[in-house]
Amino acid sequence: MSVALRVLDDGAWVSVNDERRVSVSELWRVGDPDACACECADYVVEGFTDVGVDGRTVTADVYGQCIRCGRAASVPGLPVGRIVGGEFRPVAGGAIRFPRGGLGAPQALPLPGSAGED
Repeated sequence: MSVALRVLDDGAWVSVNDERRVSVSELWRVGDPDACACECADYVVEGFTDVGVDGRTVTADVYGQCIRCGRAASVPGLPVGRIVGGEFRPVAGGAIRFPRGGLGAPQALPLPGSAGED
């Protein structure tokens, strides 16, 4: 089974099987010392530059800004969701995202149908 992944609308969306599934203007918790000096960045996603996979995890290269310290940065390979049973499940909103597909425990309860930290 193959899954089509693309970046659409000049980097505004990640498309999975021709459906817009992940958008910019979201606030993500990012644990990457290369993004900024904050222990865990509150990162506003401004755009996607590429999309890929790491095992069953769908990842995206993103650029944006930490709202805690104001540093703008590009971060490669942040997880945006998982393919489970042929269906896309988004990462839980409170999860901490790490480059190269890593996830930390959500800081709040996962959303129903989300991948959370599994």
